[in-house]
Amino acid sequence: MRYTCAMKLPLLSDTAFENIADSTDNFAFHFHDTYTIGLTHRGLFTSHYEHRIIPVYEHTARIINPGEIHGGESHAWQYTNFYPDAELLSTLYEQMYGEKKMPIFERHIIEDEAFFRRLIAFFQAVYADEAAMIVESRLIDALGYLIAHYAQKAAPYPLAYHEPQAMSTVIEYIHDNIETDITLNALAKTAHVSKYHFLRLFKNHTGLTPHQYIIAGRVCKAKTLVMQGAPLSHVALEAGFSGQSHFIRAFRKIYGYSPKTLQKSNFIL
Repeated sequence: MRYTCAMKLPLLSDTAFENIADSTDNFAFHFHDTYTIGLTHRGLFTSHYEHRIIPVYEHTARIINPGEIHGGESHAWQYTNFYPDAELLSTLYEQMYGEKKMPIFERHIIEDEAFFRRLIAFFQAVYADEAAMIVESRLIDALGYLIAHYAQKAAPYPLAYHEPQAMSTVIEYIHDNIETDITLNALAKTAHVSKYHFLRLFKNHTGLTPHQYIIAGRVCKAKTLVMQGAPLSHVALEAGFSGQSHFIRAFRKIYGYSPKTLQKSNFIL
């Protein structure tokens, strides 16, 4: 079962939450333009992250930075996630350290009882629909602890990715044209290399084929549109899918549930 909540808080506007009771899904490689911060309550998740395979056990926290490619397999996995945007964490970082930067977390799995308790208290306040001040206070307490103890470095905000220039240009091209029919020829031309060399360079750099990366980017855009209330048929076209069924299949491979579930079950605070 999937549990959702409907509390409204401006600080968490358009923020998605997931509270999953029992997942046995496989998750295709993908990325988010937000952070992913969550807890494993029970079960096992085998995380494929940054070219590593990491078992995720109960009573641990899981952190993914924006843009990081990840996937995995779940086994009777009970977890709670939320997807705060970079603006939220950068603002908090500025309040703590006096400069607006985006905190980068190098530890993917965190075993820290104090942080686990803080994050649990925040999620409990959210799903109990507590007063906005309580929710916000617990959010700041949890994220402040996370930044203070686990933000090993910070990047300029907005984030400037430190990719080789050719790949940086290609990734920018993909995101600028995500809803169009992007061709391998256009990508190789943008990188100023042959198609043969481009395929090797792109896979080495991102861990995904160009096609996989484009699909993940389209799903990322589609999720935002669904959360904004757009009809699924409109979302599919706006995100560059050939049709609604193609979009639904791609979405389910990444999230483990359908976009209709996200649409109907108010995952958004």
